[in-house]
Amino acid sequence: EDYANADILELENYIKSAGFFKKKAKNIIKSAHMVMNRYNGDVPQTMEELLELSGVGRKTANVVLGSAFGKTEGVAVDTHVIRIANLLKLTEYDDPVKIEKDLMKTIPPKYWMNFSFLIQTLGRRICKARNPDHVVCTLNEICPSSQK
Repeated sequence: EDYANADILELENYIKSAGFFKKKAKNIIKSAHMVMNRYNGDVPQTMEELLELSGVGRKTANVVLGSAFGKTEGVAVDTHVIRIANLLKLTEYDDPVKIEKDLMKTIPPKYWMNFSFLIQTLGRRICKARNPDHVVCTLNEICPSSQK
């Protein structure tokens, strides 16, 4: 309810460090209204319902389902997962939905949420796009890019 009634400028200022913060602020408020009106203030607990919310894609829906409800329906694919899945030859695609399907075929469902979190963390801290730290990377023995 607080987000549905939030002042957009205040919300924008609060999330300013995120990319596209103006669009995200609008989507947060719009989605909060949708949650209030359609779901009596309860966050939806299915992929289908979450995807109806403004600005929510499969990545966000997977994170919400896994983190808030302990449900795993897929792999949360962000820019780090895209890059590292391609480096490790786990997929040949750049499209997040196709990458998610490839990863879901390879990784057992019980590991989907942890895989997403660990690969995202690896991408932020060690396997950075411009300057990967192969020396400390735990995957350097199986990663083709560390052999270059």
